Amino acid sequence: MGVVLTRCAQWTAAAAAGHGTGTLEITPLNEAMLKEISRFVESFIYKHPQEAKYVFVEPLEWKTNLDPSAFESGYVVSATTVKSEEVDKDGQPLLFFSVPQIKIRSFGQLSCLLFIAKDTKLKETQACIEANRNPVANILGMNYNTKKGDSSVLNILDKITKDDDPESEIKMKIAILLEELDLHLLNYSLKHPLLEIHLNSVTVKKDIELLKRFSGKGEQTVLESIEYTSDYEFSNGCRAPPWRQLHGEICYVLVKPHDVETLCITCSAEGVFLNGGKTDDEEEINYERKGAIYKDLVTFLKEKSAKFSENMSKHTRFNEEQQKVKEQPKKAPKKEEADALHKHITSSNRSKLEKNQINLGKNQMTKRLEPSLNWKTTVDVKGHRTSVRDTQDEKHGGRPEKSTSSVSSGRAQLAHKNADKIEEILSESSSESEEDEEPPDHRQEANADLPSEYWQIQKLVKYLKGGNQTATVIALCSMRDFNLAQETCQLAIRDVGGLEVLINLLDTDEVKCKIGSLKILKEISQNPQIRRNIVDLGGLPVMVNILDSPHKMLKCLAAETIANVAKFRRARQAVRHHGGITKLVALLDCTQNSTEPAQSSLYDERDVEVARCGALALWSCSKSYANKEAIRKAGGIPLLAQLLKTSHENMLIPVVGTLQECASEESYRAAIKAERIIENLVKNLNSENEQLQEHCAMAIYQCAEDEETRDLVRLHGGLKPLASLLNNTDNKERLAAVTGAIWKCSISKENVTKFREYKAIETLVGLLTDQPEEVLVNVVGALGECCQDHENRVIVRKCGGIQPLVNLLVGINQALLVNVTKAVGACAVEPESMTIIDRLDGVRLLWSLLKNPHPDVKASAAWALCPCIQNAKDAGEMVRSFVGGLELVVNLLKSDNKEVLASVCAAITNIAKDQENLAVITDHGVVPLLSKLANTNNDKLRHHLAEAISHCCMWGRNKVAFGEHKAVAPLVRYLKSNDTNVHRATAQALYQLSEDADNCITMHENGAVKLLLDMVGSPDQDLQEAAAGCISNIRRLALATEKARYT
Repeated sequence: MGVVLTRCAQWTAAAAAGHGTGTLEITPLNEAMLKEISRFVESFIYKHPQEAKYVFVEPLEWKTNLDPSAFESGYVVSATTVKSEEVDKDGQPLLFFSVPQIKIRSFGQLSCLLFIAKDTKLKETQACIEANRNPVANILGMNYNTKKGDSSVLNILDKITKDDDPESEIKMKIAILLEELDLHLLNYSLKHPLLEIHLNSVTVKKDIELLKRFSGKGEQTVLESIEYTSDYEFSNGCRAPPWRQLHGEICYVLVKPHDVETLCITCSAEGVFLNGGKTDDEEEINYERKGAIYKDLVTFLKEKSAKFSENMSKHTRFNEEQQKVKEQPKKAPKKEEADALHKHITSSNRSKLEKNQINLGKNQMTKRLEPSLNWKTTVDVKGHRTSVRDTQDEKHGGRPEKSTSSVSSGRAQLAHKNADKIEEILSESSSESEEDEEPPDHRQEANADLPSEYWQIQKLVKYLKGGNQTATVIALCSMRDFNLAQETCQLAIRDVGGLEVLINLLDTDEVKCKIGSLKILKEISQNPQIRRNIVDLGGLPVMVNILDSPHKMLKCLAAETIANVAKFRRARQAVRHHGGITKLVALLDCTQNSTEPAQSSLYDERDVEVARCGALALWSCSKSYANKEAIRKAGGIPLLAQLLKTSHENMLIPVVGTLQECASEESYRAAIKAERIIENLVKNLNSENEQLQEHCAMAIYQCAEDEETRDLVRLHGGLKPLASLLNNTDNKERLAAVTGAIWKCSISKENVTKFREYKAIETLVGLLTDQPEEVLVNVVGALGECCQDHENRVIVRKCGGIQPLVNLLVGINQALLVNVTKAVGACAVEPESMTIIDRLDGVRLLWSLLKNPHPDVKASAAWALCPCIQNAKDAGEMVRSFVGGLELVVNLLKSDNKEVLASVCAAITNIAKDQENLAVITDHGVVPLLSKLANTNNDKLRHHLAEAISHCCMWGRNKVAFGEHKAVAPLVRYLKSNDTNVHRATAQALYQLSEDADNCITMHENGAVKLLLDMVGSPDQDLQEAAAGCISNIRRLALATEKARYT
């Protein structure tokens, strides 16, 4: 933290020079850093509870504006002093406040103070830092003085290991945490620029001259006067002294507005701000900034003077002139600016710059006059549309604004990430007929500030175009010496026509030229724009043809380049259309066998490398359904299974990655079982390579949808390594894959028993907080499956898992909500857990999820409500307490989703057990809505619908109403189902309905008696009784009818 405060924080001039204590300047960067420090300290007490108790070597002391009355429990408070009840081993309080001075000696008390400070916590943080310029020395001692610049983790560890202090371990932890904060703040400061540099001496001079023209004594003038503090102008247009020009300052002006005192203003490259004014003897200026930075002089004066702002709005001519001044530099650089620039450039650099500008002009001219023939002949229809669109963009000036190389590099990295995200989303699409949404083409401007590498690469491309074989090979080797991972170099090759040349070289017979070209294409194809250009120029068919080459290095390079290019849909499609999948699968036929002794010749190693590159390309291509099918038909699965038996980790990663992608298809899962791939996936879970572990776990996650696969994972000992990997939480991608595999494996009860033995359930509960959503979805899914067993429900409750589960009910992630409702519902089966859920308002949260627009969330919430209503102490009263809750449930019977309907019917079954609630839902029209659902063939819905009808018959004339709404005849047909649960629920419903004479007649007419007679002999006692009772009611009605006829 000391390094940041010294190097990055912006202090007032006195502090920066080392005179006096000084204060932090009011800048956006300082404010942002204060917020980060405040956030770190505030969360310290619950993120690091042990370290929060550590007592500082020296207290942090500063003046505070807090009032003693703000301190409450945990403190001894008097009129002017406050002492913390928490004390050190000598009995001294860890917080002592004697108005206005405060002393604090632990992170725990610092955290508490920020909680107490509330809205003023940033001011307290600032005051603390200003008073304690080297806080690390106060906290850990002078040996850890980070201002000396020796704050690396290794140095800190070295000091602590040599220290005899018994608290050395906790000191080490705090030192590392402070070091991490330091690095975070340093990175943050780099990503948080204050203001873009947009002012120069020419712009400032024109602004001042313009203001002078509209200044004077009259009421309508914008200012009374504006003057420079110095008459001397340097050759570069600046009037600030040379030592101040080093700080980016241009000049100083004295401005007298009509309504405020004279202002002394600094104009700098960063912007315009108020300085300390002239000293008493009026010879020196106090250069220290006294306020915020503004983008230009006019904006500054509008903020400081209301009269200036008012008069400015009236002067339309001034505004027109100002607009001209702003636009003029964009058209062409002025003579003064050019002169200033030439004075700073040596004669050699100037000649080089002039040559480069001439070359660039020629290239631009050549591009416009001579379009590439290769582009015209090889581009397909879609590519043609793309090129036309690009041409239209050029005509309309659709190019990004120029920027410096450093800024463009940062933007390029952001663009890479966004483009990769777009590609990943598009690759998941089931259809490949639609054209990808491609990012706008990004080309360098002629007047952009380009590095020397750009021009050097341009010269090399010329040699490639016109040189003989030897010159071409030398040019290719020289091009590889550049940093081809840098976007400027990548785009330089493309912008000067290098891509066309490199792709054309692949059609030659010279192996060296092909190798050199492919090595460059492999590097630059990491760029999403270059990938698309390669496809547009017809590069993929040429690379696919090279896969047949007898030269193994060529095969490897071609396959690796295809792997980079095939990251978007159109490229994957092109690979398949040109027969690339079959050729890539053929590369997997490696002679290397893991059972042979490790005596690999050079030939064997090359074969392994060929297979690895083939697998890498197939991994990229396998994100498309059509390509997955092509890989399977080409015989890829047996070859992948064979490669999975090798010990080469660098080959195993793409092999497992391909299998993981393909395992989403059922046909692949069946083949994976047949080829005994699960055994090798489980074996590689024990690898030391985290990426390999991740992909193996992900493949198991995909395959474990099948019960037989889940059993195979258990039989091959895969559950124990999965459970042990839960303890490594640093790698979130791997953690997501591992928790996903555990979730799917937990669907089998035998696996749940094993996970309980391996203490995985306790670990899963610990992962319910502070994890990304992709991990939480899987963790909660696994707990939902595990909590189907009573023992596991007890473990979750005892480990404190109920509260974090209930807390997750307020999220918006649909997959997470589906899983968490299932888990909460499973826990609610246990009365003790249900009490906790009720106390945490979990039932209300579940009920509110019935309004969720996603049908899966509605259904899962309704299923979870069933055990909640069953096990709540006063269920009827609890249900009635939810305003509009019963009406909401009844209205869900209008849904079209079968799962929603089944779950709501199950919920109504439980709600109807309370007579008052049954009366309410009857008033809301539950009978006609249930009756409408009776004509269904879905056995799950039939089961719960019949149960709901059975329980709803218990109120008033509902039995008669069901008959009137034609619900009886469809129910009789349910007895022909093959599901015993449907039989039982239907028989119980018919028994209740048979108490109405008209319903008995309907049952008899629809053949219910014969079907019920068969069920009287069922081993299910409830079914027996219901069937017998129903037949009894029908028989009584028949006897009564006969008796009435004869009497």
